[in-house]
Amino acid sequence: MTDLIHASEIIRRTAAETAAAIAAGEVSAVEVAQAHLDRIGAVDEKVHAFLHVDTEGALSAARAVDAKRAAGEELGPLAGVPLALKDVFTTKGVPTTAGSKILEGWVPPYDATLTRRLKDAGVVILGKTNMDEFAMGSSTENSAYGPTGNPWDLSRIPGGSGGGSAAALAAYEAPLAIGTDTGGSIRQPGAVTGTVGVKPTYGTVSRYGLIAFSSSLDQGGPCARTVLDAALLHEAIAGHDPLDSTSIDAPVLPLVEAARHGATGDLSGVRVGVVKEFGGEGYQAGVMQRFHESVEILRGLGATVVELSCPSFSYALPAYYLIAPSEASSNLARFDAMRYGLRVGDDGTRSAEEVTALTREAGFGPEVKRRIILGTYALSSGYYDAYYGSAQKVRTLITQDFARSFADVDVLVSPTTPTTAFPIGERADDPMAMYLADLCTIPSNLAGNSAMSVPCGLAPEDNLPVGLQIIAPAMADDRLYRVGAAVEAALNNQWGHPLLEEAPAL
Repeated sequence: MTDLIHASEIIRRTAAETAAAIAAGEVSAVEVAQAHLDRIGAVDEKVHAFLHVDTEGALSAARAVDAKRAAGEELGPLAGVPLALKDVFTTKGVPTTAGSKILEGWVPPYDATLTRRLKDAGVVILGKTNMDEFAMGSSTENSAYGPTGNPWDLSRIPGGSGGGSAAALAAYEAPLAIGTDTGGSIRQPGAVTGTVGVKPTYGTVSRYGLIAFSSSLDQGGPCARTVLDAALLHEAIAGHDPLDSTSIDAPVLPLVEAARHGATGDLSGVRVGVVKEFGGEGYQAGVMQRFHESVEILRGLGATVVELSCPSFSYALPAYYLIAPSEASSNLARFDAMRYGLRVGDDGTRSAEEVTALTREAGFGPEVKRRIILGTYALSSGYYDAYYGSAQKVRTLITQDFARSFADVDVLVSPTTPTTAFPIGERADDPMAMYLADLCTIPSNLAGNSAMSVPCGLAPEDNLPVGLQIIAPAMADDRLYRVGAAVEAALNNQWGHPLLEEAPAL
């Protein structure tokens, strides 16, 4: 019983607390890893956050951290801390599927830069998490391996496309996770699971080894249960990478320092803009109630709040659903059954073209096929300018709206999602209703700036988590952490405990 209590305490610590305990010798990295592996074994059959659990790899990495500590070597700020990695980053020797049957069984021969940086930091990678196939979705129902449940209510979605990573945090299967955000796929799962999710400035976290969906939008980023933990993880994975042509050669911002500053609760001099276009019809009453309360909290912390209008944001959703599928139709052309992954119909009687067609028919799911068809059509002769070209013009207008807004304010705020987590299957046959889940998050992807979702309470009508979205300019990610940590501290004081402790026990 004592061991069970000890393990229960271990899995409920923050990443910062866990790292400090390991560094001080209060607990070993192996004990921490084993406690989380045991938790996965106990609850993941219900949650289905993981597609692959790398037990041996995790324990080996933990033993290496313990050996360094025993030898008196200095440990990094996250050494020995377990992490759940979205199954869209290549991981040497570990299956990587991007949630698709077309990559079932593929074991990469190399690590993504982000994966390597995690290993170099001494982070213990527990395994790969479930996701919408090729990150295409808002609910993790489009995974070829079945949906993930939301630990607050297993009959509801955990968000998408990175629902597995967010659910692993909320279920205490890992204190840290990695997601990718193409149209909100870090922030939206964070909002509906009561966790923290951050989309870094595009180009500040390497995309090398990230299986591409939409190359001008995809961005890896940190997921955690606290703002400080997210900052620690963000600093570990950020930085210039010569292997990534989109990588920005600039110093990593002092994100941990910003989070610690924000936790003091002083936002004097910070100017906050409320975007008029993010509200109204289609927004759940409880979501808007918690959002407005969060705005009042910001005022109470000393921030100046003003309302702003960004008219082009109304066109972000249709622009995104032309740009992203167009890039997907190009990126996914590499899955042709000739080089890696699934191969169907290669019996010696069929041509290469026939084998490719049969493989794609068997290997791609309905949502991936829908987006490939849409993207290919938008790029086709006679339609390129009318669709893809026009969408890129809207993208420019959105970027200009952000620039005008940030001339007047330091950050923008909005609800992260229009509603709380909806029931699994409710929107499965209505793609447009599903796409609306990313209504508030998409503009930041189109503009390439940074954004965060931080928990801001529970919606009164269903007692499910609500997320507050904080948006900052490109290369100003530190502002997210200052404001996010201040809101988090104020809400924890109001509730008397961290919000996530209210999540139902599994």
